[in-house]
Amino acid sequence: MSDNAEIKLETAPFDARFPNTNQSKHCWQAYGDYYKCIDARGEDFAPCQQFKKTFMSICPEAWVSRWDEQREDGTIPFKVTV
Repeated sequence: MSDNAEIKLETAPFDARFPNTNQSKHCWQAYGDYYKCIDARGEDFAPCQQFKKTFMSICPEAWVSRWDEQREDGTIPFKVTV
């Protein structure tokens, strides 16, 4: 990265479905929505990236790692395909 490159830090935007301070459900929903989106539209579909940006900013890394392992094993406890 060059010295002149600007780094823009962002977090997940407000989602009225999750008005409380506990963002666990929002995290889980964004993770699932991302994988459903790329399953339906492919990884190159730009709107899917908003879901990824959201879960990457609000989900604990340990949760994402565990869910990734469970997805690969086919044992994830919620549906992530269309």
